Amino acid sequence: MSTTQLEELLAIVGPHMEKQYVVREPIGAAERLTLTLRFLAAGDSMSSMMYQYLIGLTTVSNIIATTCKTIWEHLCPLVLPPRLFEDDWRRIAEDFEDIWDFPHCIGAIDGKHVTIQCPDNAGSNFYNYKHSHSIVLLAICDANYVFRFVDIGAYGRRSDGGIFRESRMGQQLDAGKMNVYFLQ
Repeated sequence: MSTTQLEELLAIVGPHMEKQYVVREPIGAAERLTLTLRFLAAGDSMSSMMYQYLIGLTTVSNIIATTCKTIWEHLCPLVLPPRLFEDDWRRIAEDFEDIWDFPHCIGAIDGKHVTIQCPDNAGSNFYNYKHSHSIVLLAICDANYVFRFVDIGAYGRRSDGGIFRESRMGQQLDAGKMNVYFLQ
């Protein structure tokens, strides 16, 4: 991530991450964001982040959770379209045919297992076929590698098809609410 990109992201989410001064000076939005991005990019443990930033483990955990939530809430409407219409689907299908010579395709879908430590009392929900614990990130992209849909946080034991079927997009597709009439 370049410095410019970091500053742009901070301009979008920073005002929503500011904390009030109560007893001691709060950790600023810039430090909260850099801590979270470093944690997500490097895969360090929260204990490692605690020593790097000289703050408590619970504070690190809370910062990462609230910052991720803030990033999602404020970037999702900017990055993912709220709803695609028939013309959008038609353009996506045309791009797949023109660029990839793949007719009648409206998206490329895949899931990615993100290894986690097994949560307490989780049983085998997060245990996957790779013999580790994970959550699944499922994404659908158009022919130009633009994300059109994401589903985050499914149990690692579940298949991509099962996750898609129970996702918001999968349910709307089954119910005929996705505006893909031209393909019928």
